[in-house]
Amino acid sequence: MHYQNALVWRKAMEVARGVYGLVPLLPREEVYGMRSQLTRAAVSVATNIAEGWTRESPRDKLHFLTIAHGSLSEVETMMTLCEDFGWFPSARTAGVRAAIDETSRMLTALRRRKRNER
Repeated sequence: MHYQNALVWRKAMEVARGVYGLVPLLPREEVYGMRSQLTRAAVSVATNIAEGWTRESPRDKLHFLTIAHGSLSEVETMMTLCEDFGWFPSARTAGVRAAIDETSRMLTALRRRKRNER
């Protein structure tokens, strides 16, 4: 199966699109700080899933899925900070948070499966 058909990749893409919809709410002085870091982390989730998907060995796949999961946690943490600072209203982040939770559950299951294949 191609990675673009994987539900986990599609959910990660939903997270990235959601983040890109939120970052215009950040203050101008955060363009090179929070905005840059948040968008890089969001993109990293889907790109690491894609890269891991194309690897041959379960160990390599697990490595990239682990990086993707770490990036997802980074996105979640930065979104919490943005809400705490009053930059992102929680009503606007609910959909992205739901996609983050779903992606996290899928990555956890995939990583567990790959660990058992090693």
